[in-house]
Amino acid sequence: MIPLSVISILLTTAPDWGQPAIVHASAKRALPLLQQAAAVHIEKKTCFGCHNQGAPAAAVKLAVSRGFAVPDDFFVAQREHITDFIAGNIKQFQSGAGTGGGVDTAGTILMALENHDHKADANTDAIIMYLLKADAKEAFWKCSSNRPPTEASSITTTYLAIRGLKTWANAEQKPAAEKRINTAREWLIEAKAKDTEDAVFRLSGLHLAGAPSEILAEAGKELLALQHTNGGWGQMPKMASDAYATGTALVALQETGQLKTTSPAYRRGMIFLMNRQLADGSWKVPSRSKPFQKYYESGFPHEKDQFISAPASAWATQALLLAMPKKE
Repeated sequence: MIPLSVISILLTTAPDWGQPAIVHASAKRALPLLQQAAAVHIEKKTCFGCHNQGAPAAAVKLAVSRGFAVPDDFFVAQREHITDFIAGNIKQFQSGAGTGGGVDTAGTILMALENHDHKADANTDAIIMYLLKADAKEAFWKCSSNRPPTEASSITTTYLAIRGLKTWANAEQKPAAEKRINTAREWLIEAKAKDTEDAVFRLSGLHLAGAPSEILAEAGKELLALQHTNGGWGQMPKMASDAYATGTALVALQETGQLKTTSPAYRRGMIFLMNRQLADGSWKVPSRSKPFQKYYESGFPHEKDQFISAPASAWATQALLLAMPKKE
């Protein structure tokens, strides 16, 4: 663990901070674990794994844009596994029945394919059909699970659906997709965040759905107000700061234009993350979910806490990578 005093000096004495070795080293330690967790999952399971194949895919893709080398066969293997899963369940998606995890799983699948540079096809068309049919009488998409923090919020579920529709709807599906997105935007504007997860994905969902700048600014301030004095965010207002809440908050604030990576608040968040990263490159976050699936080793540390620690580490890595310049 890097001494907090050292990190603080490095971050606060470089106004035009570009690509410090300390951030590069932190990301470099984390990336092999994220790739391993995704790779081992497809060796052991035929299903799609939101925890190992969702946020980790985004972190690996972002790392490539920052100059890290990732073998092409990693992306190829991930795409093939995901599309095989969709193809095996395509009738369920087309009918509107979906698979386990509902819209959360469907939206995370599309997010993973987006980060693996997949091209639209019959598989993605089928999932869009499902998203358009799901909760069609509602202004939003309902979360069908109770696995906090990642699958316990209808705001997060709605964000995933919006992202999927915006990215993957084909020409025939676009009018219906735009109508659902517009309705969901109005719902998100009125929605009240009960915890950090809600605040993060309300902001990200509003951004994707095209909410007015003043609405985004207000949502950004609400999320920023949840930052603790140690620079991190907790999953709940009275919970201690952790890598999952902190990583998701920083990424949302940066990607929606509400916080620059050079700002004091962002750097304090980075200080928290780098100080909490373990020697093996991961971040450990204790699970809050009641287990209902048979536990298995996925190649990521922390045993029964790995299904939250893997996405937490992925979000933390993304937050750090965003502060690095894109490769030319």
